[in-house]
Parts: sequence; structure tokens; C-alpha cells
Amino acid sequence: MIKYLGSKRKLIPQLLDVFGTSAQTNKRRRVIFDVFSGTARVGHAAKKAGFHVISNDLSTYGKVLADTYVVANKQDWFAPVTDELQRLQSLAPKPGYLTQAYCHDSRFFHPDNGAKMDAIWEDILSKNHTPLMRSILLTSLIEAADRVDSTCGVQMAYLKKWAKRAMNPLELRVPDMLESPLQHCSLQGDAQETIQSVEADISYLDPPYNQHSYLGNYHIWETIATGDKPERYGVAQKRIDIKERKSIFNSKPRFKDAFAKVIQAAPGMQVIVSFNNEGYLSTEEMEALLKDKGHVTRHDIDYKRYVGAQIGIHNPDGEKVGAVSHLKNKEHIFVVDVKHPIRVPESPVSHRPGVSHAH
Repeated sequence: MIKYLGSKRKLIPQLLDVFGTSAQTNKRRRVIFDVFSGTARVGHAAKKAGFHVISNDLSTYGKVLADTYVVANKQDWFAPVTDELQRLQSLAPKPGYLTQAYCHDSRFFHPDNGAKMDAIWEDILSKNHTPLMRSILLTSLIEAADRVDSTCGVQMAYLKKWAKRAMNPLELRVPDMLESPLQHCSLQGDAQETIQSVEADISYLDPPYNQHSYLGNYHIWETIATGDKPERYGVAQKRIDIKERKSIFNSKPRFKDAFAKVIQAAPGMQVIVSFNNEGYLSTEEMEALLKDKGHVTRHDIDYKRYVGAQIGIHNPDGEKVGAVSHLKNKEHIFVVDVKHPIRVPESPVSHRPGVSHAH
């Protein structure tokens, strides 16, 4: 999976323990709603553990990744995806939009890899693939590009000199899809709205917790996933629509009220929240919000900060200009036993536009 600010990769064992304890306590159908799914890493792990997973994210790349890692079942997709990726890998490089934007107008990728990315991207977009096949192929392309980028971990800046990995040839790989007997689904929408239409046993909330926009940090993945060729601005050649597509959860004055609404609307017997001590709310403030929903317990975990913090602060030219104040933070997992849980119906989410299912 891609490098990602706020990734919960190292928290997966603790989260699965919490999910499992919650499911055993309630003896329910083990439906988990991942409300801010990001790279779908948590949903992927929950699916592997046997949970029925519903993922949601506002970004298009989040939807594409959830389609691949939550919705697509390996037994259905491994063979056709393998064949198609082999064909795509054999395409001759053909420089286009991606090469111009992210190799010449900026330096996120070496031009040789940019030309290969363009050829594959244009081919995927031109074919009449099913939505799920398209998502899986785009995921493979995004992950291949992530392995040969020349960044500090986010797409706000690129290195002045090529990273060693940037000189490696682009290689498509079959994403790590999972076998499952269940049908899982993915949604794309604002958390405050989407949460009104889904019911589950457990709601998992991992919201943006500071001013850093995921869309701004991963704008290239958004463009590849969306399949458009937007106007760009700035040294990083960000999508112009980033100026308008602001998340309420990246606003310190608005975060508390916005998140309180999500908490109160969250379905299930348990609400589980990941948050850390660098967020907009203190531990005490978060606990006060959650106590309105039910009884709160808290697990504290020391956690290494994101990849950019490990290598220092850089300017837009990729030059190191400062040191970070600390390399670890405290990650909190809050578990709320809900006072008045919402009933879980036979079908946890309806079939409607914007929903991807496994069939």
C-alpha cells in the first residue's frame, strides 16, 4: 500500500484486538463501518479478520483504494487482473499529461517513469472496464508510482536531487486483494452526510486531526484516480480544485462541532476512535465529546511520527531547512459503549449510486 500520512499500519494489531473484543461482547454480525477510510488499510485488515466491512472516504483515490482492498474479492479478480496488468506492463512509454505535470513542470517522477505511467493511465481510461476492474488497475498504477517517487512522503514538495528509488523502472503488481465469502462495500461522501445512511455493529472513526489536507498531500493520486487532467498551480502542481475542496475537519475552529455531529450519528453498539496528541482536541476534550455517546475507555500507544518527520523539514525545492521537534507521539484508541445503539438491519447499506459492492 502507498506511503500515507496518518497511516494506521502499526496500530492494526491493537485495532483488531479492540474490534474483536467489541464483536465478541455484542455477539452481533460483526459489521464495521470505516468512516474515514483513507488508504483502506484498516478496512483491509478487518476484512482479513473476517469482519463485514463498509468503507467511506471523501476522496476519489480513497474510493478507488477501498474498491480494491475492501470490495474486490481475490477469488473473483486475481486471474483477470493479472492478465490485464501483464498487458499494461508491456505498453510502450508515451509521455502525456502526467509526464508534463509531474516530471517536467515538477519533479515527482523521473520522465522515463512518467511516460510509462501516461501510457498505462491512458489505456486504463480508454477501455470499457467495469468500475471495480478500473479501480483495481488504477490502484496498481498508483502503488507502482508510489514506489518510484522522489518525495519526502507527501506531494507538497519533491526532492532537489532524484531519490534512488526514482531511477527504478515502473513495475505494476497485483494488489494484495483478499479472499472473502462476504460482500463488502465502499462509499464516497462527506462523513457527516454518509454516516446518516449506514448502520453497523461498530463505527470506526479516524478523522483528519490537523490542518494538513489529505487531498493536498496526495493530489497526484486524486488526479490518477479521477482520470481527469485538471488545471494546476504552484511549485507542486496541485489540482486547482484543491483551493475549493476544503474539509471541515482540517479547520481548527470547526473541527469540534463537526466531529461531535459525526460521533452522535455514528451507528452501532460501539464507536471506536483513533486520535493522537497532535490533534485539534486534547485527550480530555475528546473524552468529553465521546461521553455524550456512552461509556468511554482509552488505550494509549507510543507511535513513531509520519515519514516526513523522520527526515526533517524541507522547502519546496526539496532542501532541508529545519529539524523536527520530536519523533514520537501518543496515539489514543477510544472505545465507546453506546448508550442507545442504532438497530442493525439485515442489509447494512442500501444499493444506490456511489456504492460499490463485491458482485
